[in-house]
Amino acid sequence: MDAKAFVQTTVDENPVVLFMKGSAQFPQCGFSGKAIQLLKTCGVTQVATVNVLEDESVRQAVKDHANWPTVPQLYVKGEFVGGSDIMGELFESGELQQLLLDAGVVTDRP
Repeated sequence: MDAKAFVQTTVDENPVVLFMKGSAQFPQCGFSGKAIQLLKTCGVTQVATVNVLEDESVRQAVKDHANWPTVPQLYVKGEFVGGSDIMGELFESGELQQLLLDAGVVTDRP
């Protein structure tokens, strides 16, 4: 499977996907760490993570897929949400929590 197909399949098959640097257990940049922490704070327990540092073609395909130049990138129910800054803004306004609740990936607002 080529990198573009991998990104599309990953987004299609997982309710919450975070393309990031490193892993949820060991983020390898501050932005990726912030994104994981925001998801945990919102009560997300099932998140598929993809370490873009492991494959340059996947890293580029992710950027092309959303036409977004940076990583991390969050997808919920197949829709691109944004990077860690946007996630932070949405969290502060309560929109991230509501988005995750509406998508059925959390059962209650924290």
